[in-house]
Amino acid sequence: MITIHSEDYALRNAKTELYGGELVAPFECAQRVRFVLDRVKTVKLGAVLPPDEFSIEPVLRVHAPPFVSFLENAWEEWTAAGYRGEAIASCWPARRMTEIAPAHIDGKLGYYAFAAETSISAGTWRAARAAANVALTATRRVASGERAAFGLCRPPGHHAAKDLYGGYCFLNNAAISAQWLRDNGAARVAILDVDFHHGNGTQDIFYERADVLYASIHGDPREAFPYFLGYVDETGTGPGEGFNVNLPLPRGADFSVWRDALAVALARIRAYGPDALVVSLGVDTFERDPISFFRLASEDFTTYGGLIGAVRLPTVFLLEGGYAVEEIGVNAVNVLSGFEQV
Repeated sequence: MITIHSEDYALRNAKTELYGGELVAPFECAQRVRFVLDRVKTVKLGAVLPPDEFSIEPVLRVHAPPFVSFLENAWEEWTAAGYRGEAIASCWPARRMTEIAPAHIDGKLGYYAFAAETSISAGTWRAARAAANVALTATRRVASGERAAFGLCRPPGHHAAKDLYGGYCFLNNAAISAQWLRDNGAARVAILDVDFHHGNGTQDIFYERADVLYASIHGDPREAFPYFLGYVDETGTGPGEGFNVNLPLPRGADFSVWRDALAVALARIRAYGPDALVVSLGVDTFERDPISFFRLASEDFTTYGGLIGAVRLPTVFLLEGGYAVEEIGVNAVNVLSGFEQV
């Protein structure tokens, strides 16, 4: 399996995350990519290739233009306003407040952010654009005949909505991939999200559509970020009714429980009959992940990679979460190796 990788991932070099009432070093760090890349090479998964350059148009197919413009210019506006730290939202249009977009960057951050843990720093936009190009290149390789490809994306993407960022995500790589497949001949696309956290952004983008099925296995949103989406009764609306599948699981869920949920998701995907599958590959379901509460062991990732491979669909894997940094390479590549063995 080929891996698409851009060294621009390192341009996202944030120093600040708000966690537990403290400003800490971000859990989503550049070292994550290095561990995954080293493992790809160690097991000789396949060639590692740079991404192609794409125009901004595939991004604008899923994200609102004013939001994209905000991301592109946020750091420059922040520093021009005289702020010295990293850009972190501090005020939001909460219930019963106006939703008029502010002109000042401090207000814009709150208008476009849904959470305060994700700072914007120098290089964030360029890294996000590179991650989108990584995803698009992997997608185009699969559309051109590869059985599967791995987009080593950083920053991740599944929390980014049409016009919102947060959860370490700015552009929704999986949604961009799925939309590109639709725009280039696929009648139906399925997205399988195996990250511990619900992909609220992906759900938001496709919630009213029948041409992209979204299925997510994640921590119960009553106890897990992003809290306000991911419940079982969120099944889509309008033409999208029935094409959004949420499978929330309780604290401490082990692989037997998680695997049962995967079986449900894969059955829905098979019944849907998509032309291609996009996998939001978060490995923060690992038993020692510091900000999650599932109990998957490293060998379980190999097993479920095989279960995904047995669906026999052209498949794009895109890296999402996974914050047990020293194990992220083993766990992510175990999924890909398991897929390849089928």
